[in-house]
This record gives sequence, C-alpha cells and structure tokens, in this order.
Amino acid sequence: MRFAFIAKHRHIWPVSWLCEVLEVSRSGFHAWLSRPPSTREIHDAKLVAAIETSFKASDRTYGARRVWRDVLEDGLACGLHRIERLMRINALRARPRRRGKPKDDGERSVIADNLLDRDFEADRPNHKWLADFTYIWTAEGWLYVAVVLDLFSRRAVGWSMKADRDASLVMDAMMMAVLFARFKSRPSFRI
Repeated sequence: MRFAFIAKHRHIWPVSWLCEVLEVSRSGFHAWLSRPPSTREIHDAKLVAAIETSFKASDRTYGARRVWRDVLEDGLACGLHRIERLMRINALRARPRRRGKPKDDGERSVIADNLLDRDFEADRPNHKWLADFTYIWTAEGWLYVAVVLDLFSRRAVGWSMKADRDASLVMDAMMMAVLFARFKSRPSFRI
C-alpha cells in the first residue's frame, strides 16, 4: 500500500521525500515498480472487472453476496470476503433500498361532510380553512405534519408535528389556528 501511494503521488512530491516519510527504502520502491504483477494481483484484476460488470448490470444495487454469486457463475473462483474486500477497495457500495411509506392500518372513521364542495376561494380572512397532513422522513424516523391554511390569504395559520399519526395531530394544528386567528365568525372547514 505504501508503494502504491508513492507511485500515485510521485508526480506531486519527490520519491526520496515520500520514501523517507513513509519509512520505506527507495531501492525497495523501484524494485516494486519493476516487479511483474503477482498471480494474486492478476486474479484480483480479473475479479475487479467481473465485479464491476455485475455491479453495473444490477444498476448499482447488488451487494457483495449477489456480486459473488454472479462472479462464481462467470467461472471465477473466489471467496465472499475477497469480493467484499475488492468492492471496498474500489468504492463499490450498493445503493440502499428505498424505505417503504407508512401504512394506514387503522379503523376508518366517519367521513365528514364536504362543506367547501371544491370551492377554494374565500372573500374574507378566516372565512374558509383547509387542513391536510403529510409525512416526512427524518434521521429519527417518520415525522407527521398537519397544516391548516386560510383560503383567503393562502397562509398557514396553524400547524403541528408529531412522531405519531393520530387525531391529536390535526386537533393541535386546529387549536393553533384558532388561537392565532382570533376570528369572530366560525369559518367553513374541510379536512
């Protein structure tokens, strides 16, 4: 590894300086340069070519086990750990699977009447509100967000975020909107 580092960086720094810093002899480095590749290095080069072919054919989704099976099918004998090592050295990491979206397995509640009837225009503030919720993936897991919009100003007048999806999520957003708006007449509301 030291000699490979020196060979890679010898056009930037002098070889004598690199050999001194890495505590290897210059004669050892030059002998390494002129030495023919070993049978293991030749076999590793063949394996890397087969690994890259399998990895790219899988659209960069195969890990070491699947690549190993493909390499064995191609007739190249090797172990799983060798494939893992060569993939790690050549920076071939499989893309992670896409995480599944949260499932709604809860009971269905009664559907509220559609008071807005797809009329999303309001002629005055706090006359019509609209609520919705969504989910966002974070480093700590799914985060659920509920928002209440005033259809006149198209402004969020209430919102709530929680790790759990329950009725209190929307109720908290609604309470925030009520406290924020301090309206005089009750707006039409649609979830």
